Amino acid sequence: MSETEIETTAKAEPRGKWHQRLTLRLPAYCVLAGLAGFGAVAGASYAKDFIQPPAKSVGELLKARLPKTKVTSVNCDKVDGLCEVTAGSNLFYIDRSARFLVIGRVYDMETRQDLTATRLLEMNPDMLVGGSAKANAASDSNDPPAMAARQSAAQPGPGPAKKLPVGTLSPAGSIVWGNASGKTVTVFSDFRCSYCRALSETLKSMNVRVVERPISVLGSRDLANQVYCAKNREKALHEAYSGSPIEGSGSCDTSGLDANEAFARKYGLGGTPVIVREDGEMIEGYRPREFLANWLAGGKS
Repeated sequence: MSETEIETTAKAEPRGKWHQRLTLRLPAYCVLAGLAGFGAVAGASYAKDFIQPPAKSVGELLKARLPKTKVTSVNCDKVDGLCEVTAGSNLFYIDRSARFLVIGRVYDMETRQDLTATRLLEMNPDMLVGGSAKANAASDSNDPPAMAARQSAAQPGPGPAKKLPVGTLSPAGSIVWGNASGKTVTVFSDFRCSYCRALSETLKSMNVRVVERPISVLGSRDLANQVYCAKNREKALHEAYSGSPIEGSGSCDTSGLDANEAFARKYGLGGTPVIVREDGEMIEGYRPREFLANWLAGGKS
């Protein structure tokens, strides 16, 4: 019964009869509470629809603001207050008014998951972080999706193979883990790089000796310092990748990490992971176990 219908009935029937009907069906406070609750829910629903237009409307607003961008999809259900936008292989975020465009990575601190990296991997399982910075820097487009691609998305495919003189680096700055008697593989990594995390899990299953050299591509230098200065560096390394707190860390000489950064700049290592085998040949980006086993045994990249 609507508010109008209740009002009409109240006028048409004597007060005592109207009161009696309410008493017989439900206590008056229940009816009032129900009406108030219905009004609050309806009002909230209306306000939500008014404040947060559906994804289709957001897409239309975005099209008006970026008419040259071919938007593939708009999803406003993943992150409160933001809509995930894909435009071809590019990924970026906007608010529901399509006024503010956000370029970067979204990290879920509760689940400790890089949502942006996960989504990029879903979009293209072959995407690799390695070489992306150089490929992105080559683009001079100021279109926001292109900017998003340069700053947060990975480009598919590795760069050309070349050799790195990792033997010129001192042991300082390295975190050695794995099988001490296995084949040695050097990895330049970033603890906030999901592909580096995936690579570490793969290498754990391969019985190899890993010389990991952290570099800060995604603003992870503070985290690298904590890992490097931990009493048990190998344990701390895996804690960092899993998003767990670093145990037993303090202060120490981190000049070895500075040397890693300088080496990376000198040889143009703009993305992670970078994998180097014993003969110095390198590849950029994550690779599956089968590929790595063959490549580390001397196979071609």
